[in-house]
Amino acid sequence: MAAGVHVALLRGVNVGGRHSLPMKTLAAMFEDAGCADVRTYIQSGNVVFRAGAPLARRIPGAIAAAVGARFGFEPAVIIRTAAEMREIATRNPFLKAGVDPAALHVGFLSAAPPKSKLSALEPERFAPDAFAVRGRELYLHYPHGAGRSKMTNAYFDARLGSPCTVRNWRTVTTLIELAEAA
Repeated sequence: MAAGVHVALLRGVNVGGRHSLPMKTLAAMFEDAGCADVRTYIQSGNVVFRAGAPLARRIPGAIAAAVGARFGFEPAVIIRTAAEMREIATRNPFLKAGVDPAALHVGFLSAAPPKSKLSALEPERFAPDAFAVRGRELYLHYPHGAGRSKMTNAYFDARLGSPCTVRNWRTVTTLIELAEAA
């Protein structure tokens, strides 16, 4: 089976002085796991790589374990294919509504939440901040910046029961460009 291009998103890496993980070391971990054409982007745990589908399915557990063994913490590792990343960009309801891309983020969930979990969300609680859940993605709009918002990863983790890692829109589009160039 031909190797496809994938994007790995690690949660909580090099954030706030915690969970330090050099990107060169992370890239080597992906190579040691059997991935090819490995590239990292910025210091927050974004990796573009080539792998067949069976290997790509094993990568989250393998990388989390390798990081745990070497650095003492196991980050959630969420994988999307290059095609999924392109689709994520086209499905952003806030972008379609003409919102400034600088105010947009995407939360990548490890699994699509069940409808029962979605009904527990309280969108009005965070106005003017807003969100929309589409499958395994959480589209976020922070008109006054994410740093001041009460709409946090911890809230979505508790309500949706699925690990989530968030990237700003600029990072999302750059990862798509890197994946398409791979």
